[in-house]
Amino acid sequence: MLLPSLRIMLLFAVAPALAGQAQTVTVITGARVVDGTGAPARVETVVIRDNRIVSVSDHAEIPADAHVIDATGQTLLPGLFDLHTHLNSSATNAPDDFGKSLKMYLLCGVTSVNDYSVYGEMLAPLRSLQNTGVLPGPKVNFAIRLGTPQGHGTEFGWGDFFTQMVSTPAEAHAAMKRILPYKPDVIKVFTDGWRYGRGNDLTSMNLETLSAIVHDAHSAGLKVFTHTVTLAGAKIAARAGVDVLAHGVGDAPVDDELISLLKTSGTGYVSTLATYEPAGNRTPAPHLTALLSPGDRQYLSRASERQEPPSPDSPAMRRWHLLQENVQRLSQAGIPIGVGTDAGVAGTYHGWSTLHEMELLVASGLTPLQAITAATGTSAQLVGEGERGTIEPGKIADLLLVKGLPDRSIGDIENTEAVFLSGKQLDLRSLEAAIQSPEMTPLPAHPIPALIDDAERTDSRTNLDTMLVNSTDTGVDHSQILFTRSFGKDAHDLSILARMSPKPSPFADLVIPLTKGGVELADISAFKGIRFQARGSGSYRVLLESYGMRRSTWYAASFTGDAKWRTVRIPFSAFHSTDTKTQLPLRRITGLHFELAAAQGNDKWLNLDNLKLY
Repeated sequence: MLLPSLRIMLLFAVAPALAGQAQTVTVITGARVVDGTGAPARVETVVIRDNRIVSVSDHAEIPADAHVIDATGQTLLPGLFDLHTHLNSSATNAPDDFGKSLKMYLLCGVTSVNDYSVYGEMLAPLRSLQNTGVLPGPKVNFAIRLGTPQGHGTEFGWGDFFTQMVSTPAEAHAAMKRILPYKPDVIKVFTDGWRYGRGNDLTSMNLETLSAIVHDAHSAGLKVFTHTVTLAGAKIAARAGVDVLAHGVGDAPVDDELISLLKTSGTGYVSTLATYEPAGNRTPAPHLTALLSPGDRQYLSRASERQEPPSPDSPAMRRWHLLQENVQRLSQAGIPIGVGTDAGVAGTYHGWSTLHEMELLVASGLTPLQAITAATGTSAQLVGEGERGTIEPGKIADLLLVKGLPDRSIGDIENTEAVFLSGKQLDLRSLEAAIQSPEMTPLPAHPIPALIDDAERTDSRTNLDTMLVNSTDTGVDHSQILFTRSFGKDAHDLSILARMSPKPSPFADLVIPLTKGGVELADISAFKGIRFQARGSGSYRVLLESYGMRRSTWYAASFTGDAKWRTVRIPFSAFHSTDTKTQLPLRRITGLHFELAAAQGNDKWLNLDNLKLY
């Protein structure tokens, strides 16, 4: 066995370095180190070389060229995890801003998150933006989502491309074959359709279908996280061998059978208490405003004014007490407890909710040290991030320095003093300023060629190499839309058929992203308008999906179609918005929507060809 001093020397000797490139050495001295393993705090010196921890010792030698940080009286923790986020949702009625969501986590010392708000086409461009520094943030484990027809996850109008819908093992295997080439980091499955006693239950996934998903995911080395909210659903998920139950059992007390199943399958538990906390109980920390944009702060102020606690005997309170009791019992039974929040859902704020989740775990019966371990070492194990989650030699130096004693008083977890991401100390003031800016996070904007789609490709992609997707009104009883490429003898075109839902104002959109996944922006300012050939019946709309704007304010223009093909030219000057303050944003377009709308229950069709800018 190597002596500690020799082990330190070897770690320094083998630390990677490029020829001629100086390495950065940072030393944090005097801090109480809570290392994420569950061990009690101890005063240590932590040595970081570049992005790795190389020494944790009470007598470490400090290199002469080191940048030394005296953290006496403070507590050093591993960077925190949030295993359940929706980065592309704002938690308010403000426009969604992926970049600001990422920064909110960093400002709170959250350095690893699972994201459930994207689909396969978005993964590569988002990863590229992160890797090139355009979207700085924590390490993101991107999920691809599966669920059941008319189940949870299908009711938001985002289309069947966003949540793959499966009902049988054969459909599950086929869906996994489609999505695995996108290289997701984790798989998210909506398995449980209970709606908390507030409305009609949705569909749930059977054991055989879920087992097929788990088999294919594990064969690909991926963890499976499920949306599970009932005792019966939790037992199905555990029998299927999922890795983590998310949201928590809220309909009944957990029993010995579930505990035994969870232990047998090695399944962890993430209760997302922050999103279920009764409204009247929520008292946001004063510094939460630093994590919010101006629009978000207005929303928070209005939300605080209208909060009313539910009655003690309401379904919400009964569920809340069950969630707290169940997470305590499972913790006492030795089931791994991780931290996740469902942040992005209304009122569940990015970043701060992760810290608050730890406070709620303590309020539910865990000790402060157990809550910290849940947010660090245990969460790292649950998501399979072996290089993060604890403060040990060889681990990536994602670290959080806080004032106070959070392992004794969990409220101190909100006293962020410094955050280190891969060994680099972050500028927290700059992060805060970027979050509070009224401007959206800048994204690359690319001029695109005139030809968008001539319907000639046989792989169902546009001439811009983007994938056609769909969008509808909301609800599990939303409108339905089918589209395909028709390759007749004399005509190649896009054929669209929609059946309207029983909604007051039903619609279905064919969506044509102008960049892959609609992540980066398309600059179409060099053109005067849109031209295409159309055949249909009645009136239609074209909407310009724009970064930083809600659908209700997108610029739109109408056109008509009849049984014969005709060429439609729509100048940009003919597009109008309900937002009279925002000029037509031709340099930040993400996609074109062709909207089909009709009376409730009616069908609507449209054929398109040769879509170009002119």
